[in-house]
Amino acid sequence: MIENWTKEFVIQRLLAISLLIVLFILCFQVIQFFIVPALWAAILAYVTFPIYKFLHEKIRLSSGFSAALMTVSISLIMGIPLIMGLFVLQQEALSIITNLVYRVKVGYVDVPDSLKDLPIIGQQIKDILWKINKDPEGTLDAFRMWIQSHLYYGKIALDVVFSTLAKLGMALMTLFFFYRDGTSLIRQIRQALRNIIGNRIDGYIDSVGTTTRAVVYGIGLTALAQALLAGVGYYFSGAPSPILLTLVTFVIALIPFGTPFAWGAVSVWLLSQGHTTEGIGLAVWGVLVISWVDNLIRPIVISGATKIPFIIIFIGVLGGLTAFGFVGLFIGPVVLAIGLAVWREWISQHKNELFAPKEVVLTESQVPLSVEQVEIDITADDK
Repeated sequence: MIENWTKEFVIQRLLAISLLIVLFILCFQVIQFFIVPALWAAILAYVTFPIYKFLHEKIRLSSGFSAALMTVSISLIMGIPLIMGLFVLQQEALSIITNLVYRVKVGYVDVPDSLKDLPIIGQQIKDILWKINKDPEGTLDAFRMWIQSHLYYGKIALDVVFSTLAKLGMALMTLFFFYRDGTSLIRQIRQALRNIIGNRIDGYIDSVGTTTRAVVYGIGLTALAQALLAGVGYYFSGAPSPILLTLVTFVIALIPFGTPFAWGAVSVWLLSQGHTTEGIGLAVWGVLVISWVDNLIRPIVISGATKIPFIIIFIGVLGGLTAFGFVGLFIGPVVLAIGLAVWREWISQHKNELFAPKEVVLTESQVPLSVEQVEIDITADDK
């Protein structure tokens, strides 16, 4: 009887676990597309939540109105630069294509002499330019045929654009609910994790919050400061489309030590166009001012606030970017921060065991003799 009851209990537990696993897999398939937008919304909501609390608690606005006001504000802050960037990019691309087509038609397509004088590919560049300028109509026909044969890639690019816009809209929609119901959601998550791990989860959550805020502020402020300083350099050096280059630099600056590739490429382009003074001036400005900001703000804001070595943050940013994409810039350091918090807690709990002197267990032959025993042994030897 007991054996049958035990078997039934085991079977019921196995069925329950199997159903939970199936339910988890199905839920993951349903929400898979929304994971990244929800992560972006969670990061934005957590970082800007003090502003929402000020609107809701200090100004006495309703939770729904405060959440809507914050969501609209974040949408404008993100949307206006994005629309401006797309507009400028469209104008620049149209201008470049129109100019290139005109040069092909008149048979005058050329590149700087510094490229034609390169030791390995210089002669190949000269041959390609000679063929293009010799037969402009044939070049345009070949270009049209190439575009028609690669329309599939344009469709892929459009799909990526629409998918990105859909994720952005989903993130903003989720952001509203995170503002309005964020406090209740965090309370439920804390309680659920406390039921599993115990009271130590509070320290982990605090570590996650501190690291997230510090990483977002550190990376965001650094990228913004570097982009603005780089934009000043682009403007005074006479670089084309300084606004567009500033936006591109901001995106590249989100990656640690990526800003030199932005202003460095513009500096090289200016030098290749014969603008030696402007190119050298931009390079000096980048080394002495733009890169100095990166070395100043990022370590102070991130490492100073989190008490985490900057190398851990650096590895977390690059590793997260590789593993999770762009959102990994913020997920990677948080994951390593949790791991470091667990490590430090384990070390502190076992500190006495690690550093206490080890007990030495002696055998009977290794136990030292007392004074009385030594005297007895000496007396016996004398006799």
